[in-house]
Amino acid sequence: MQRKMNKVFANMPIRFKLSLLVGGIMLLILIVNVILYYNLNLFTKQMDEIYVGNVTLNELEDSLDKVQSSMAEYLNTKSTDSLNDYYLAEQEYNKLLVGMEYKVTDNKLKLMERNIYNMSQNYLFLTADTIEAKRGRNVEKYKDYYDQSTLIYSYIKTYISSLNNSRFRANTESYTALASAVAFLELFSIIMFVIMVAFSVSLVILVTRNITQPLKELSYAADKVSAGELESAPQVKVHGKDEVGVVTEAFNQMVSSIPGYLTRLKEGMEKEQLLKEKEILMEAHLKDAQLKYLQAQINPHFLFNTLNAGSQLAMMEQADRTYDYIQDVAAFFRYNISKNDEVTLKNEIELVDTYINILNVRFSGDIHFTKEIEDESLLMVHLPGMILQPIVENSVNYGIRDVEWEGKITLSVYGVDDNVCVSVSDNGVGMKQEVINTILSGEYNVLAADEETEESKKGNGVGLKNVIERLRIYFNGKNNVEIISAGKDQGTEVVITIPFDDKEE
Repeated sequence: MQRKMNKVFANMPIRFKLSLLVGGIMLLILIVNVILYYNLNLFTKQMDEIYVGNVTLNELEDSLDKVQSSMAEYLNTKSTDSLNDYYLAEQEYNKLLVGMEYKVTDNKLKLMERNIYNMSQNYLFLTADTIEAKRGRNVEKYKDYYDQSTLIYSYIKTYISSLNNSRFRANTESYTALASAVAFLELFSIIMFVIMVAFSVSLVILVTRNITQPLKELSYAADKVSAGELESAPQVKVHGKDEVGVVTEAFNQMVSSIPGYLTRLKEGMEKEQLLKEKEILMEAHLKDAQLKYLQAQINPHFLFNTLNAGSQLAMMEQADRTYDYIQDVAAFFRYNISKNDEVTLKNEIELVDTYINILNVRFSGDIHFTKEIEDESLLMVHLPGMILQPIVENSVNYGIRDVEWEGKITLSVYGVDDNVCVSVSDNGVGMKQEVINTILSGEYNVLAADEETEESKKGNGVGLKNVIERLRIYFNGKNNVEIISAGKDQGTEVVITIPFDDKEE
């Protein structure tokens, strides 16, 4: 039977084995915790019930004292406040009497409660009569009622003290018994914890051994194969039909088929050598044809004619969005290859609008771009071409491309003193101050899109480094670029300052 169970366990998937292991341990922990929680909760309730009677009697005695003192205060002062205090104390005392035992019983403690209840009812009648006699100015009656109520008051106090002491002695015995039970529960919890740990460790060892033993054998055989000792590599024993067993069977088949594969590989290499010279000649002709084809593709006239034909076709088919997109792409390429050594700020912003439109088609409108222009006359200032678009492109690729929140880019144009300021800001990943310093000094090349790196392929071939260098040349060596970032995930702002003298009126 045990052998059959081991075989069934060996054929289980590893995920099921681990789930069974974790589930068994968690179930065991849950059972132990439920038992401990139930017993602790039971003991806590019993602890609370032990002295609840004493607390009630103390409250009853305090309330009785309030009734007596407020009645005496009224008899002495006959004030409205003392009368209100008496009625409040009487109501509170009556509420506490509701929980008292007043039925006939053989229990000594219950019988004392019944006597306190009966005397309290008589006492309250007398105090009420005393108050009424005082209010009616019947001196003889209220003095007589007061003396009777005071006598009963002393009897009730005596009974309450006696009952309180009797209950305290009984509760002390119950508390001792509960303390012993709690100590036993503590010992039981320690024993259960030790048993649980021992069982869990045994279960972990059993399951992990069942998983790791076949892996050790497979690892030993794999070392032999990797060392080239195919002849001495043993056939690994398959212990079950789980994932390790499947991998073991595949490994054994692989080891058996490697010699034949090596033979076929050798024959193939010999045939490949015979065709090598012919292939080299064919590749040379193919590369020449590909080069000519690419040259024809990037011919500007061919590109514009193709884009215009596509836009006309889109317009004829009433595909307005496709027509706008093709027109934007054509305008973007026309601006890139045209002579743009010096352009107006308005031209640059129009190019940025075109670029954002192209990106929003590509990324389904995920690029949130806004413009804030203080004065339209500021847009006539001159600057080198292809300045703003690479900065916006860097904000997209390196600022907001992979952020988890909604990425935003803002282009602002405003005047400061005798200068025109152009700001491109984003709410992206931000930039360290050390990186900003190296970029402005021209020593940092990672963000330069003209570098042949994987990151640079995101750009358009111009890059931030190229932008800064061209601005310095255009403005006679002045540093007109400022990069501002508060740190990680705080966004980045690039500010270009253009002298006011360069703006046309």
